[in-house]
Amino acid sequence: MLKTCNIVIVGGEGDLAFRKLYPALYSLHKESLLAESSKIVGFGRGKFTPEKFIANMRKWTEESDYVNNVDDESWASFSERVLHFVGDATDPKDIKKLQKEMGDGEIVFYLSTPPSIFAPICKAMGEAGAVADTTRLVVEKPLGSSRESFNDINNTLFETFEEHQIYRIDHYLGKETVQNLLALRFSNIFFEPLWNRHYIDHVQVTVAESVGAGGRWSYYNESGALRDMVQNHLLQLVCLVAMEFPSRNKADDIRDEKLKVIRSLKPIDASNVQTLTVRGQYTEGSVSQKLVPGYLQEKDALPASDTETFVAIKAEIQNNRWQGVPFYLRTGKRMAERYSEIVIQFKPVIFKFIDIDPNAINNNQLVIRLQPNEGVEMKLMNKVPGLSEKTTLQNVGLNLSFEEAFEEHRSPSAYERLILDVTRGDQTLFMRSDELRGAWRWVDGMIDGWETVQQKPQKYKSGSAGPDDALGLLIKDGRKWQDYEG
Repeated sequence: MLKTCNIVIVGGEGDLAFRKLYPALYSLHKESLLAESSKIVGFGRGKFTPEKFIANMRKWTEESDYVNNVDDESWASFSERVLHFVGDATDPKDIKKLQKEMGDGEIVFYLSTPPSIFAPICKAMGEAGAVADTTRLVVEKPLGSSRESFNDINNTLFETFEEHQIYRIDHYLGKETVQNLLALRFSNIFFEPLWNRHYIDHVQVTVAESVGAGGRWSYYNESGALRDMVQNHLLQLVCLVAMEFPSRNKADDIRDEKLKVIRSLKPIDASNVQTLTVRGQYTEGSVSQKLVPGYLQEKDALPASDTETFVAIKAEIQNNRWQGVPFYLRTGKRMAERYSEIVIQFKPVIFKFIDIDPNAINNNQLVIRLQPNEGVEMKLMNKVPGLSEKTTLQNVGLNLSFEEAFEEHRSPSAYERLILDVTRGDQTLFMRSDELRGAWRWVDGMIDGWETVQQKPQKYKSGSAGPDDALGLLIKDGRKWQDYEG
């Protein structure tokens, strides 16, 4: 039986709430995954009337890519559980008033607000007596811009909440393909014996965006690609690829193993940052046959900004499993295509029983496509059919498309999975504070190194694959980036 769990979205009239959270909650409602008595509260400052609030919520839900159908009957029952509450989340009196209107049940407070007001909101919750042991707090990034600022934000949360109550959300971890990484590794017997430095040559993690920083230039300029993407999304993907088998399928056991990976990362600082990292900044160009401005030509741009919109990193994990196996990471804006994938590049065959040019044999690959066209592809060498005296080999992919393989199953949005886990009290897909401190420590070393050696971003044309030196990062190791195959 489902427990009553009231979900309070502070900042409930904002963009994130309408675009992501309410559509996810509607889907959970339609799947009967919320208790009938659970309420959904949009806590705002009165930007909308109750009628316009519900109408706007439906508009965004109908436009969501993850909601198949919004029928009148389901929407009517969903909207009955929705409460539009107008008040000041930093005022204990308004928090108490909200409690009376919600009634009994466990409470999830989802802070869809800037971190700068986390402290007064949490303080108001505590003073209002709204925080019990079962109360949960969900916070969105950015959680700081350095290890020091993260600790400041984190300490304000700890004044009211304990670690087991705090859910630091990274929507990447809610994606079905990301969750499948652990199932792929640990539920298929033939991968584990090969998943190490003896058989894997290197790993590539790419998160490419075709959009620019327009519309959020000021925010992005304060963070850049390293803080915005690597510190959380890419490092979490590295952890899931590289972690050891957890002793149990429990949240802390899995997060313990991820933390070990983060602590094993080779430091990158002023002594090696120029050889192990590449910074870039996009200029004007063409994406999807459309002319786009450069980063410094975007609206509200500061012409002297040297914030990176692209970063490539050669990371190394200094442990027994991965010693000597480079992890190449790259992410950037205004790239030719929007896609995210992980490439596991295996080592070459040592003994070749076929008399053939070694250069004609491609090494085996496992390609994990996170978006779009989610799936897994294993690339194997096969003989080309025919009666020719000479043997010809061809690289062929065994392609598992999630859409085709699971066509009878709806693929939920990342926020559906994450919100549902919060209501269940499952922290597996959420980052623990020591994970984030470790991630920030590694990233801070690069940032300080860039400042020390004055490593500036290299220009790259919008619609390209990034700066030329990003290609050189692999070429000097005798490797190359995997081309996107759509």
